[in-house]
Amino acid sequence: MFDKSNRRDFLKRSAAVATGALILPQIIPSTALGMGGKLPPSDRIVMGAIGTGSQGTSNLKGFLGRVKELQFVAVCDVDTSHSAKAKGLIDEVNKNNDCRTYGDYREFLEKEKLDAVSIALPDHWHGIIYSSAANKKLDIYGEKPLARTINDSKAIVSAVKANNIIWQTGSWQRSQEHFRRGAELAINGRVGKIIRVEVGLPDGGKGIGTPPVLEAPAELNWEIWLGPAPKVPYRGVSHWNWRWILDYSGGQLTDWSGHHIDIAQWGIGMERSGPIEISGEGVYPRDGIYNAPVEYDFTCKYANGIEMRVANASRLRFGMGATWYGEKGWIHVDRGNVLKASDPKILEEVIGECEIHLYKSDNHIGNFLESIKSRGETVAPVEIAHRSISVGLLGEIAMTTGQKIQWDPVKQEMIGNLIASRLLSRPYRQPWSLPTI
Repeated sequence: MFDKSNRRDFLKRSAAVATGALILPQIIPSTALGMGGKLPPSDRIVMGAIGTGSQGTSNLKGFLGRVKELQFVAVCDVDTSHSAKAKGLIDEVNKNNDCRTYGDYREFLEKEKLDAVSIALPDHWHGIIYSSAANKKLDIYGEKPLARTINDSKAIVSAVKANNIIWQTGSWQRSQEHFRRGAELAINGRVGKIIRVEVGLPDGGKGIGTPPVLEAPAELNWEIWLGPAPKVPYRGVSHWNWRWILDYSGGQLTDWSGHHIDIAQWGIGMERSGPIEISGEGVYPRDGIYNAPVEYDFTCKYANGIEMRVANASRLRFGMGATWYGEKGWIHVDRGNVLKASDPKILEEVIGECEIHLYKSDNHIGNFLESIKSRGETVAPVEIAHRSISVGLLGEIAMTTGQKIQWDPVKQEMIGNLIASRLLSRPYRQPWSLPTI
């Protein structure tokens, strides 16, 4: 077995072989690849997963489709029914019964010797667990949104950079050609100078009151699920409806900011910066435990003069997606391979060699694995994930305070507003705290 540094050197050489960068004698003979062209287990990327619910299992299946390049060995989930199902999927692919299961991420990170980890959790856990995994120097495929608060998000960025790990956000729209094409047309001025952008995210629903207090299922560790969030009785929200409770998430606004706001900023060249002024309003449920905004509408102003409006889809002309409005027309992009423009001829434009060519990835998981081998940046790195969710969280703060807030995107600080500054973080329940680097 390689130790981790030697394994990474090997993986990097393997990537170079694939691109013809190494001389022929260094190419691995086919006889060394084992059955089906797989590398020996000791030479593949060794992975585990933390969080194996709906999104975590979806990601896991994507990784298991690439077993020639990786080997899954362990999973962790606070719900033993989830981890058991994930183990079953892994054991079936590995043709053994060796996948290990854990109920506590701390034990998982302490005992497992991994190269990388796939993580999919409720947002309120992201700051602690993403940072903890980074401090173990594991490469991370982490779900969006990056964090529940801007300060948690900043902490994750710091941990990733300090430990020099590879990070891929699950913002997979960046690996779809039509999203990249739309952003590329916009940033290269095919509709003239961009004046404003509209970002449509899902309508938030109307809330469903207060579910009754229940006994937590035997398979669920409710105490650890809550973690740093306030201690409350179990009401059956642990596997989906947590999204509509502000202690854990910001509703559809934060659930989708890492998708369409991400693409919108990509197309105006602001993916590593942010707005300077934010104002807007939200509509919130009047009663019940579901308190995330059911409607939201806020405007961000950038230092270059561009304005971005973010709202629930029913408030906007094109609904869901990102729309760039320029001096000469507009370009709209959304899921379902939707790409259209004010003049269809715009979509036929060729991007010249000397123009801006955005990062090209045609497979999100594949891009992550290639970056592990090359140690190069992914298509959705941590800094961009941070800047994308920051816009959504700044909008949330503006709506919460009812104030127009001023933001310094360089220092990442509120300007002259102590009330808004306090909302850059949320209190952690003891004994939980962000890990130090």
